[in-house]
Amino acid sequence: MKKQTFIIGNKKTSVRFLPLSDLLSFDYKTVLAAFDTNTRKFFPNIIPVDEIVLDPGEITKKWDSVEAIISKAVDIGVARDSLFVGIGGGVVCDMTAFAGSIYMRGANTVLIPTTLLAMADAALGGKTGIDFLGYKNMVGTFSPASEVRVCIDLLDTLPDREYLSGLAEIIKHGLLRDTELLNILNNQHAAILARDHAVLSDLVERSIIVKAWYVEQDAVESGIRTHLNLGHTFGHALESVSNFEGFSHGEAVIWGIIKALKTGVLMGITDPSWLEEVLFLVEKYSYNLETPKNIESKAIIDALKKDKKKKGSAVHFVLQKNQGDTFLSPVDDSLLMEVI
Repeated sequence: MKKQTFIIGNKKTSVRFLPLSDLLSFDYKTVLAAFDTNTRKFFPNIIPVDEIVLDPGEITKKWDSVEAIISKAVDIGVARDSLFVGIGGGVVCDMTAFAGSIYMRGANTVLIPTTLLAMADAALGGKTGIDFLGYKNMVGTFSPASEVRVCIDLLDTLPDREYLSGLAEIIKHGLLRDTELLNILNNQHAAILARDHAVLSDLVERSIIVKAWYVEQDAVESGIRTHLNLGHTFGHALESVSNFEGFSHGEAVIWGIIKALKTGVLMGITDPSWLEEVLFLVEKYSYNLETPKNIESKAIIDALKKDKKKKGSAVHFVLQKNQGDTFLSPVDDSLLMEVI
């Protein structure tokens, strides 16, 4: 994929695979680039026009960081025809896109994901936001970036745990609608764990195409796009009750996917052999599927009830009958307690 353009809502998002040397080249008079302290190190000899460097990690995904980005934009005279650039993982990309979406009621944004999770999932689709009162992505907007720039070389810098966190979203996309993606994950796991660039490029491209298939149809998550939340309702609850410590986002999502499939099996809807097939796959990558003993099941259920994906007073969970056969359903508390 040299360049591909997707229509999300009424906006175009171009995705380009570029070498590191070309990532920060822009045809804008004023550019504000937002890094965190980790991602700034990737560009020691490349100084953007203006920059802000944030602390890393989920703990910084809050109002204070967005305010810092906007304050910097005001200081340097960013206008609506200027450019916000987010360079980092899902946290930096989400916050920068959020800041851009509310600055002067909307400015241009380019996202440069530096993690596998952000490349394969978070940077495309227009979801922006921050965590609020301990709940994941509680405040945000739908505002697609004008461009997403991907550099596979950056994946060599990731710690193993962060790399596997991103792989979780790729697994999810395979479960949703790409059988060949699942085959690659099953049959080339040694090359994937070794970070073979050719295999990774294929995985990221396939994952982007799956994500785009959903978001082009449903830009603001009013229908089929909700299927992309497979595993996330459970996973976000786990992240919330653990104060975003102890679990990467991808670890929580894989835990949540298995909980969702087990829920479907107990409801008599999910094919038990599908659950076993998915378990076989995720165990190849050594994900931890155990619920921590120091976290009470009731606390997780309470967090589930505050999930954004409510209809009326009921949370609707993304469940599956089989690969590619996905639907939403409310789930009784008693069944949730059994699953968790």
